[in-house]
Amino acid sequence: MTVMTTEPSALRRRLPLIAILIVAAIGAFTLRDTLSFETLAENRDALTMFRDSHYLLTALAFMAVYIVIVAFSLPGATIATLTGGFLFGVFPGALFNITAATIGAIAIFLAARWGLGERLAARMESSEGAVKKIKDGIDENQWSVLFLIRLVPAVPFFVANLVPALVGVPLYRFAVSTFLGIIPGGVVYTSVGAGLGEVFERGETPNLGIIFEPHILLPILGLCALAALPMVIKLFSKKKDLPQ
Repeated sequence: MTVMTTEPSALRRRLPLIAILIVAAIGAFTLRDTLSFETLAENRDALTMFRDSHYLLTALAFMAVYIVIVAFSLPGATIATLTGGFLFGVFPGALFNITAATIGAIAIFLAARWGLGERLAARMESSEGAVKKIKDGIDENQWSVLFLIRLVPAVPFFVANLVPALVGVPLYRFAVSTFLGIIPGGVVYTSVGAGLGEVFERGETPNLGIIFEPHILLPILGLCALAALPMVIKLFSKKKDLPQ
């Protein structure tokens, strides 16, 4: 009787995550060419006209679409960020982008934690050896690790959403580190989007690799070093306390 009660419950817990994975897989094949720079360029006049007539509705609809893109890990998050800058400027465009991305990230985080994360984190906590050491290391440096995976441009956004859920990170830490950690990259890409009007007129494409240029990358790496500083201090403190 217990088995029959537990299995449906486990399945229900996994349903949101399963739904996200299915939609993400379908979206990867069907939306790849839809949410693109070319689509934005073709519809820019219609978008700006609708924004001018219905600003609040446009902002709410834009954020809703952005949340869905992030929550279901659909292709087009970068284009959505550019669109936010194009329609609303650096501000409040960056605020709309960062807020929507954070809400979408929280949605997939909760789905992953509810479906797998709580049990996996408990198993890691009760395990021994290397797995337990990895879990303890993450627990001791949660804030630093969370900010690092947000600030480092090479870490895919969906990976930074899933990993914390699977190691038992509290929701409030995830939400705060996500919102603050994506500000640098969010502002950079929003500013690129804010300048798309001139790019469209020249018939060019935006420089999406701008975040890797020295004047952008070096300050972000400086923030990464600042985020990693507490871990470095703890490491040296532990070595100092070891018996000689």
